Amino acid sequence: MREPVQSQARVRDRFGALLTASMSVLSVEAVLGGIALFVWGQTQESPGLPYSGLGIFLLVLMAPVMAAVGAVFAALLSIGVVMPLVGVAGWFGHRFSGREAWWWVPVLAAVFTSPSVLAAVVLVEADVLACLGGWLVVSAALAATALVARRLLLPGRPHLSGGVMFWRVALYGTLAVITAGALAGISLYAGIGYEPPRLGAEGVAGTWSDGKGGTLTLTTDGKATATRVETFELDDAFETVVHTCTGTGTWEYDPGTGPWSQEVAVSVDDCPLDTWEVFGTSEHPKLFVYIGDPDSWDLYILKRVADPWRQEPQ
Repeated sequence: MREPVQSQARVRDRFGALLTASMSVLSVEAVLGGIALFVWGQTQESPGLPYSGLGIFLLVLMAPVMAAVGAVFAALLSIGVVMPLVGVAGWFGHRFSGREAWWWVPVLAAVFTSPSVLAAVVLVEADVLACLGGWLVVSAALAATALVARRLLLPGRPHLSGGVMFWRVALYGTLAVITAGALAGISLYAGIGYEPPRLGAEGVAGTWSDGKGGTLTLTTDGKATATRVETFELDDAFETVVHTCTGTGTWEYDPGTGPWSQEVAVSVDDCPLDTWEVFGTSEHPKLFVYIGDPDSWDLYILKRVADPWRQEPQ
């Protein structure tokens, strides 16, 4: 009776070690992915939206819940995907190579994730290159996790418990996260992040359109003409009320202290126009104001249209 009991204990111990290793690697990969996603987001064209104090508070408040949900998801992914992948890779290795071969893991990971890429391209009509990049990243992350878990099953290797694997992954994962964070900080400091174009008063002068029939024409002598430009205010129930503005007035450009603080103040009779801010690119600049509460991040955007007297950048 003692032999079966010991055998079952070894199986449980090995399963626990595999699960711990897989969940730990997936957690590290999630943090690294978050850093990479943040850096990528900083390189994309976007307005400098304000941080919501309430949003940050709720994020901190929900952090334990998010961590718990992430742990459950990592456990399900480990049991449902990573462990079967390790087992199938081992079977393929013995079946076709006569021995365990590590390279079956990335091959099968790529095969396993390919249907989702095909579905995104065919059903959602997503960008092919973006889907290909995402497929490579997900396949690599899944393969790396499976290779770490596979190490526990190799013959001739010293037995490692779940606790030992956890602390090893935590150590190397922390070093990887610190390195990735430092590289991200250096890259952003070096200027790879997006910043709005410096328009200047001459760059602001021109005709701007919301694409819905509203236009704002700003001339070089400081005069402004609004035609069905939308304005926004909050009523007593804090609902956004939209009005349209048509009239003439004046405008001024404030360069601020940098590209993110540029402002265009437009004053039109009987129209409560907000101060416009700048984003976009030098070739395609945009002006925007917030719709209602700035914490909502809803924007009303004007894009510059080609004026016959303006020489557009090539």
